[in-house]
Amino acid sequence: MNKPHDMPSTPLSPAAVDTHSVMFITQRPELVMTEGLGSWLVDHNGKRYLDFLQGWAVNCLGHSNPGMIAAMNAQARKLINPSPAFYNEPMIRLSNLLTDHSCFNRVFFANSGAEANEGAIKLARKWGQLHKSGAHEIITFEHSFHGRTLATMSASGKPGWDTMFAPQVPGFLKAELNNLESVKKLIGDKTVAIMVEPVQGEGGVIPTTTEFMEGLRALTHEHKVLLIVDEVQAGCGRTGKLFAYQHYNIKPDIMTLGKGIGGGVPLAALLATEEVACFVPGDQGGTYNGNALMTAVGISVIEQLLAPGFLDEVVRKGELLSHELKTIAAEFKLEGERGKGLLRALMLGSDIGPKLVEMARDHGPDGLLINSPRPNLLRFMPSLAVTDDEIHLMCQMLRTLLKQVK
Repeated sequence: MNKPHDMPSTPLSPAAVDTHSVMFITQRPELVMTEGLGSWLVDHNGKRYLDFLQGWAVNCLGHSNPGMIAAMNAQARKLINPSPAFYNEPMIRLSNLLTDHSCFNRVFFANSGAEANEGAIKLARKWGQLHKSGAHEIITFEHSFHGRTLATMSASGKPGWDTMFAPQVPGFLKAELNNLESVKKLIGDKTVAIMVEPVQGEGGVIPTTTEFMEGLRALTHEHKVLLIVDEVQAGCGRTGKLFAYQHYNIKPDIMTLGKGIGGGVPLAALLATEEVACFVPGDQGGTYNGNALMTAVGISVIEQLLAPGFLDEVVRKGELLSHELKTIAAEFKLEGERGKGLLRALMLGSDIGPKLVEMARDHGPDGLLINSPRPNLLRFMPSLAVTDDEIHLMCQMLRTLLKQVK
């Protein structure tokens, strides 16, 4: 790898890494990341890391993508945020780009996936007030993850979250993923929507089946309720389609996007069909929503994803990563691998995931950044522009680590 372009690489002084004023919300290593390029990060000591985490699938085009940088620089010199009281050109262009390549008609821009999901919940409940006699309950799924606001935590099926900030926001019932009968048992007069991740990322990289997704769509049509797809992690090219729902023969009513749509900057989106887009002035908003700077970056991201052959390459590289992980699983007698596109997991068969994550980061001379959402598996979310050589290098590093723990 060439050293990340023209960014300074002088090690930080001890005072510069004094973190006492940063609020403690997660366990962080004593590292400060200072620069990045493509699939590589560099810390304040000059150590390089092969990044197969990419900000939890945020940096879909890798670090310091030239197209994104050019878009941001050009827009920053022109207009940053005229306020959401006015249209701006990038907001309009990105809205049209998203609706032209999906089954949706209307777009509301937000700043995070959780905010987009919060908006989807509000939109579904508003639609229920207007069309379903006040129906407000939303069926979600065990082990799902929809965000960290109170409502999206309540919607999530993450173990322990039901008591963390009790009381929860009421109105969310949990079914079992890929089990249509468990959903049927929960549908009632108060049901307004079913909300599902096409691939449960935080839940352990569990893809939904075609039979299940098409069954959900048929079920929602039968009961006249909405189908919401949360594509915050699985959307924007991650699975090899621009949107993950496009793997199935369905058209949802609402979709949420985050992470990859901004390629690393705070941008998210709530999309809805014309029939469902029932917000009126005062229902939804935000001072940063749809600002010109972030939506200009979003245009660059989506246009790069739509470039001829790009998504085909995501599919091919996803198959390569899958093959390599299956080979490793057989070699070390692990349980296997699963996923879709370039969102994949290696099932370890024992709770060595956190240890492997730490060992990978500390590996030298170059480190490796991976993730363990459950202790018995590893998750891989590389840049969609990752190279074959980088996939092979990651697997080589992973083999070295597994030999030390198996």
